[in-house]
Amino acid sequence: MTDLIEKFKLSKQDVIASFNIPYVQFLNAQAQAIKTLPTFANKENLTALYTKMFTLRTFDTKTINLQRTGKLGTYASTLGQEAISVGAGAAMQQNDVLAPYYRDYGAQLQRGVSMTELLQYWGGDERGNAYANCPEDFPISVPIASQCLHATGIAKAIQYRKEDRAVVTTCGEGGTSKGDFYEALNLAGAWQLPVVFLVNNNQWAISVARSSQTHSHTIAQKAIAGGFEGIQVDGNDVIAVKEVMTYALEKARHGDGPTLIEAMTYRLCDHTTADDASRYRNQAEVEQAWQKEPIKRLRTYLEQQGWWDNDSEAELQVKAAEQVNDAVQAYLNKPKAEIDSIFDYMYEQITPELMLQKAHAKQFGGK
Repeated sequence: MTDLIEKFKLSKQDVIASFNIPYVQFLNAQAQAIKTLPTFANKENLTALYTKMFTLRTFDTKTINLQRTGKLGTYASTLGQEAISVGAGAAMQQNDVLAPYYRDYGAQLQRGVSMTELLQYWGGDERGNAYANCPEDFPISVPIASQCLHATGIAKAIQYRKEDRAVVTTCGEGGTSKGDFYEALNLAGAWQLPVVFLVNNNQWAISVARSSQTHSHTIAQKAIAGGFEGIQVDGNDVIAVKEVMTYALEKARHGDGPTLIEAMTYRLCDHTTADDASRYRNQAEVEQAWQKEPIKRLRTYLEQQGWWDNDSEAELQVKAAEQVNDAVQAYLNKPKAEIDSIFDYMYEQITPELMLQKAHAKQFGGK
């Protein structure tokens, strides 16, 4: 831009558009408060957020173990990314709608999705998507960025009905290279829809590094083409995530349009249990990222304030393990779905071809 201005001898008046992308952080990597914390950041609320992140990691560890022992299918871990989904879920109201991707368990659990339902889904049982406590939330989307377009459709319905609610949809930074994502941004901006796009920038789209994914300086600035606000936030600072999400959701509910939030973090795990990140990642980079991870950061701050100690930690470890183990047992005790179910819910009316396949499946596949 500077070279262009010099080449054509342009003045400031000749620049018809410019933009800024704010970066929001309250707790730095050393768990130091670098600015005045939001009013919600008291002992009760911060220990609650810590408990949610810790419990999520306990669930995550157990779920990977289930997959490794053949009791679960491929699973996408949230290791190192807990603050994003937990912070987002804490900012949402119950009547909001979540259109998630596959690392949003922290938000889903707060909204009423049970651990058992999540285990059912990753165990290959689609009944896990029939959420008992939040039936209007959308199921986990594994196709990349298609959920962003679903979210704009939901948001348009909310806008049309003049309802006081908003939609949150999420994806990884790799998903922002998909046409679905750009179409969703354009539609949300053109119609000023009540939707928040939350991007988990964990630096890796499977084995493709952020640097190879896009030449855009930030992901947040992609909102500018849609005609609305983009914000970058420290995705390892759950305080910052919740505060920025609260701002964006309130804006959406009051008719002030969409927001794109880029949450900066690092994927400490493999992409999924079907991946081996050691084949393409430098271990020194991973070890450096561990020093910034969100759970240790918040615990350190709580301890510095005298709000947490080893006894609190030990008690939480026991409670989290009990909660996760109960959910696992409930999952393992679930009767298997009838094989018919993969055919019965494909279309409103089953086709002759599927009827034939269903008969063969029942004959040779049993339950």
